Amino acid sequence: MKSYQLFALIILCITLSCANNVSENESFSANEQFESAEKQLALLLKDAETANRIPRTLNKEGDMHWTNPNFDWTEGFYPGSCWYLFEQTKDQKWKVAAEKFQALFEDHKNLTTNHDLGFVFNCSYGNGYRLTNNAAFKEVMITAADSLLTRFNTNVGCIKSWDVDRGWQAERGWKYPVIIDNMMNLELLFKVSELTGESKYKDAAITHANTTIKNHFRADNSSVHVVDYDPETGDVRGKYTAQGYADESSWARGQAWGLYGYTVCYRFTKDPIYLQQAEKIAEYILNFEGTPQDGIPYWDYHASKVPNEPRDVSAATITVSALLELDKYSKEDYKSSITKIMTSLASNAYTAKLGENKHFILKHSVGSIPHGNEIDVPLNYADYYYLEALGRFKSSQNQ
Repeated sequence: MKSYQLFALIILCITLSCANNVSENESFSANEQFESAEKQLALLLKDAETANRIPRTLNKEGDMHWTNPNFDWTEGFYPGSCWYLFEQTKDQKWKVAAEKFQALFEDHKNLTTNHDLGFVFNCSYGNGYRLTNNAAFKEVMITAADSLLTRFNTNVGCIKSWDVDRGWQAERGWKYPVIIDNMMNLELLFKVSELTGESKYKDAAITHANTTIKNHFRADNSSVHVVDYDPETGDVRGKYTAQGYADESSWARGQAWGLYGYTVCYRFTKDPIYLQQAEKIAEYILNFEGTPQDGIPYWDYHASKVPNEPRDVSAATITVSALLELDKYSKEDYKSSITKIMTSLASNAYTAKLGENKHFILKHSVGSIPHGNEIDVPLNYADYYYLEALGRFKSSQNQ
């Protein structure tokens, strides 16, 4: 009996030693990945400065595709990445770059024709204000939040996502479409409410979040992409997809947007309803049987040709960044899932070699397969949320 106990003790010590070594290696790996990412984005910075344009992705020919200077929902992510690099390195060149590139779209703060102002201005000016306390950045955020609020309909209880008087949206016959992505625009409203002391911003954000819980989620805690409302009555007219495989399927990035959005809602309100919702979404994502072993999902969980379908690294980066925050609030333990996804993203399978991939950090993301856009390419928001996740991962190791 004593021999068995001694043997068990030896095994336990070895196990704990391995666990400690893994933890140390993971922390070192996060630092190493940040250093590699900075080297890669330093090359991208040269390209961006030469063109005086904001990089978004690659086109079908493999050449750089810049953001649309008139408006692009992704235009805030590249300066946001520069802010994250400045935060980690303290190198002034990243601060200068962030300020330079976000200034290119500052006047978009007045646009009332698009719901993505939260994405655009929170990721850029929001991070900038957090790191510098520049009062001018705060004013830009407030103006953008006011523009975003013009799209809030009290009958529906949501911010309208797309205008339906033109383009492919008009062809769908929708009246008041709200997409799960819109949960990501609420963080700007919460922040501006704190900055101004005015409750109208957070009140709209809370109402939107509550309406979305009610109508966007299925019994298994997956979400639909689009809910179309009657703007006069607030009734649900139908539930659809725009970027997923089918109306009934689970578009991977949509699941990630929901997870991230409700984690943010809990951060600002401490309402347990939002924590529970985030936990439910996390459970769906992490326990879905069709997800590959490395934790990087297919672009839609129910795509017809799985496993011969593109992966979506952007969905993985958003998910793991959200899990890193959720892990601080929840009694659930997400550390093993976080480690798996972060390790996968840092591997050669998904991280580009220095000088390749047109100097984006990550490979193999998907924009919209139904629209034939951005399939198996790098995306600036995949890099943004990866840098955010690396920063959060490093912070968690230091706690």
